[in-house]
Amino acid sequence: MHTEPEQQAPAADSDPDWPLAATRWAQITLAEDDPAHFDADFWLQLMRDSKSNATCISAGGYVAYYPTRLEYHHRSKYLGDTDPFGTLVEGARSLGMSVMARVDPHAIHADAAEAHPEWLARDRDGNPIEHWAYPGIWLTCAFTSYHREFITEVIREIVRDYGVDAVFANRWEGYYGISYSEAARKSFRDETGLELPAAEYAEGWPEYVAWRHRGLGELVGIWDQAVRDLRPHARFVPNLGALAARDLARDLAEPLAPLFIIDKQGRHGIEAPWAAGRNGKRNRGVFPDRPVRLITSVGPEHQYRWKDSVAPGEEVKTWIVDGFAHGALPWFTKFNASVPDHRWVQPIVDAFNLHATVEPVLRDLRITAEVALLDPTRTGQLHAGDHDHEDGFYQALVEARVPFEFVSDQLLSAERLSPFKLVVLANAEQLSDEQCAVLREYVAQGGSLVASYQSSLYDEHGQARADFGLGDVLGVRLSEPSRAVKNNYIALMDEHPLNAGFEGTTRIIGGTNILGVEATGVVPWRFFPDFPDLPMEEVYAREAPDRPAVICTENANGGRTVYFPFNLGAIFWEALQSDHGRLIANAVGWALGKAPEVTVEGAGLVDVAVHRGDSGVAVALVNLTNPMAMRGPIRETLPLPPQRVSIAVPDRPVKVRLLVAGVDVEPTVVDGRAEIVIPTAGLLEVVHVDWGEA
Repeated sequence: MHTEPEQQAPAADSDPDWPLAATRWAQITLAEDDPAHFDADFWLQLMRDSKSNATCISAGGYVAYYPTRLEYHHRSKYLGDTDPFGTLVEGARSLGMSVMARVDPHAIHADAAEAHPEWLARDRDGNPIEHWAYPGIWLTCAFTSYHREFITEVIREIVRDYGVDAVFANRWEGYYGISYSEAARKSFRDETGLELPAAEYAEGWPEYVAWRHRGLGELVGIWDQAVRDLRPHARFVPNLGALAARDLARDLAEPLAPLFIIDKQGRHGIEAPWAAGRNGKRNRGVFPDRPVRLITSVGPEHQYRWKDSVAPGEEVKTWIVDGFAHGALPWFTKFNASVPDHRWVQPIVDAFNLHATVEPVLRDLRITAEVALLDPTRTGQLHAGDHDHEDGFYQALVEARVPFEFVSDQLLSAERLSPFKLVVLANAEQLSDEQCAVLREYVAQGGSLVASYQSSLYDEHGQARADFGLGDVLGVRLSEPSRAVKNNYIALMDEHPLNAGFEGTTRIIGGTNILGVEATGVVPWRFFPDFPDLPMEEVYAREAPDRPAVICTENANGGRTVYFPFNLGAIFWEALQSDHGRLIANAVGWALGKAPEVTVEGAGLVDVAVHRGDSGVAVALVNLTNPMAMRGPIRETLPLPPQRVSIAVPDRPVKVRLLVAGVDVEPTVVDGRAEIVIPTAGLLEVVHVDWGEA
């Protein structure tokens, strides 16, 4: 180690409430050459203009941006006698901001690799693994002394010398694949008595997953303790990458994470813009009371990794605003501190200032809904990456202006479900007997279900059941397993609320994967028996509709269920046929069995979130009406035409204010509902109805 010069006096301990107070984050991810030319004044002015109250700044790990005293902690080649990290920390502190130091331990330089070969990740043959994107540097293994000892010393040095509120680690897990380092081999052998698996899903894979999970959890604990030993209210915060909190075990995350930082920096391809808000919902579904921050890149998110570039401003703003409307508060990151293209700056300022405008009201409220979408974390074990069922139901609910939340299957209990009138199972294939019992009791107590396709046909281990685990609740029995079909249709039968809006037709498109079921409930739709799709002369139905395609039941205690024995959500997401969206909306409306607490009517694509308190409610309308809603990036947001918002209110005088427009409006109160007309809106409007001081 180098001789240590006189250390800086550490700052006072962090404010224990900083994770809640730090609501707008500015991140500067430095490149190695930035110390030679970065403009600290530009960044500090941007923090002022954007009303940022927290910052995350590159500090060390792969490259140190301060005069580190640790040998093999690679100093930037351009550092000289400067301290860019310290300069930015001092400037941020002068603005009253919370400060987080970023470290990245996933790779090391050649000199460190030569001196400490035991730090390296290794392939099955024992060879060190070179970085996939930059030759000459080497990937590290999280189970070696590099992570557990060396990076711990890096973290201590940063916290001790700069008094930061937190350390944020990017790619903290090291090599993502199976590392066959000697340290990893020994740890796995000592804990399990086995050799590391030869490949993913090979012999020993379940034991490996559990061992890796425990080891990484222990590592997070080591780093968090190192921070708190020096500053008791400071914390270590791991980057979750694009993963949601649902992918962390609660015993790892809950004791350690003061907040969740979701590294889902934007959308790409056909990902919908509402995916930003989904991050907030999904994390709240697992950790209802834990703060969430959503990292947004100022550049495009694409497989080609154009990291040093700028996305259209409206795309960036929409991602940020839809995120914070649903509780995932704003965080922007700029890769490389040089700014050759300034077109991202004003959109960041605009979006952050929108949040600052509505924050004084929203921060004292909680996001609520009458409808919950079950987040079945185990479903992916059957069909990895198959989220189309959820995407389709999500899109349909957004189009129908239905406010809804997520509930994780990890928290499936009577208490967790009690706030909701209706639970949607988009395709919750894997449900345990205990989870089925919770849902069965939920319906018996008056709750409602809307379920689709193979929900409850498998247990929690992925083993197929002979029949639906929730068959008695849904009013169905399995008679034929899933099969793929083409040219499938379902026919309207007797009059029923689920048939509303289909005037002028007697049939609509069915599914592409269907189940055969026997029904004990009401059947308002039935499948047409199969008929050819070619030759064209043969494309006609031979037989009348027969098998159930939609089954509705009503429980004696008020709960209702709707079941679709086909892949309704997935086919809606793939084909976007409006009939399928209407069918989902009708099912949710009927199963709810009452007038919704909040309705929003008008033209356009609007993502709605309801924030509620004891003396008022705020309804956020995120305007997703744009030519690129379903294929990014967004170029412009089309102003909304008039929107009519109806909110159930107590029998008291109410005051109404449009927070973004900054105007008070006079509501019409009839039969316990306040009706407000929003004349127009840009990207965001929030209707705040207050009956506390009216």
